[in-house]
Amino acid sequence: MADAIDPVTNRRQFLKFLAASPLMASAGITGGLVDELIASGPGGAPDLELFMNEFGKQEIAIASESEALNVFDFQVVAKQVLPPAHYGYMATSIDDDSMLRINREGFDQYGLRMRRLVDIRSIDPSIDLFGKHWSTPITIQPTSSNAAFHPGAEIAVAKAARNKNHIQMLSTVASSAIEDVTAARGEPIWYQLYADSYWNRTLAMVKRAEATGTPVLVWTIDLLGGRNTETATRLARIDDRNCSVCHEPTATSRYSRSVKPMGQNLPEPIGDSLSRRLTWDFIARLKDATPMKLILKGVVTREDALLAVSYGADGIIVSNHGARAAASGRSTIECLPEVVNAVDGRIPVLIDSGFRRGTDIFKALALGATAVGIGRPYLWGLASFGQAGVEAVLQMLRSELELVMRQAGTPTIKDIRPTHIIHRAI
Repeated sequence: MADAIDPVTNRRQFLKFLAASPLMASAGITGGLVDELIASGPGGAPDLELFMNEFGKQEIAIASESEALNVFDFQVVAKQVLPPAHYGYMATSIDDDSMLRINREGFDQYGLRMRRLVDIRSIDPSIDLFGKHWSTPITIQPTSSNAAFHPGAEIAVAKAARNKNHIQMLSTVASSAIEDVTAARGEPIWYQLYADSYWNRTLAMVKRAEATGTPVLVWTIDLLGGRNTETATRLARIDDRNCSVCHEPTATSRYSRSVKPMGQNLPEPIGDSLSRRLTWDFIARLKDATPMKLILKGVVTREDALLAVSYGADGIIVSNHGARAAASGRSTIECLPEVVNAVDGRIPVLIDSGFRRGTDIFKALALGATAVGIGRPYLWGLASFGQAGVEAVLQMLRSELELVMRQAGTPTIKDIRPTHIIHRAI
């Protein structure tokens, strides 16, 4: 009679076999990790599931956008292809980068209540916002200096937004002119404003955006300067390139802050663009100056949401600037309910910062958000594969959202309600 098979011994032998293979070595799986895993199971039994999970998480760069399994796959490529200083600028948060973790962990506070036996043969993730129909609630948030990540810069992003019918917001400090981005998008885009302390400069930027047909002005109010961006600083220190062509104030390169397209031809050189002297009264001044809708970006409390409504804002974006504004210790998804409750349906409430999965987007919609913005994920795609990478990221997030909508029994965005989400203590 054959000896009985010892599953523990077999699992141990299998683990050691895998660890000895060239594939495991290339993925960073070492014999030491195997020993650790062997001892991790009950009674010293090897934890095969843990081993395979760790193997699956190794940073193996994909060769094309079609190979990506999630948006983080593009981050791996971006980290490899970008100069250290440029990747650091993209990746940095503030202080010790803990706000990046906090934004992600915020989603863990909420679980989903899945409903069954709903007709989900057709899923429609479209929304209506400011009189226009959009095929998705996923918006492209403004990010600066896209040319630092790919030569196509904001033009490539605009073409991806056009092909996938996404709202696109252009940064004041974009590498590309709003006229060029609008042409590439094929229709007017939204413009993000860093208001200057001198009104004539702000007005010049507002009127330039208005002239391109921009329907929505997004005023960022949460970036007041004085940030400690440790990751960006550390990676810049190890970057051994000669960057004088790109970054000297007198340079002719389009990367230079002094010659960013929206900073050109202003009445005076850009001054205190992160002005600390502006207050709620500035809303009225902006609204009197332009017919564009005005959204305030960076509202995270009930009190400020109420003030935004009372002063005439047309919308709010709940945002902590992608974990780059302040070390508040609060994720945007945590801030969203009090803002939504304060607004009480009077104006749209959008949200960004930390969104990486379709489930993240669904949770925000269930909590009352009108639309959800992404920043770093599409930059990862841009840095990795240009326009194709951006389109892949957008499609991936849309596909994930539609999958969750099916599982939750919500064939349309309007079907996603607070009853689909539950808050749980962490």
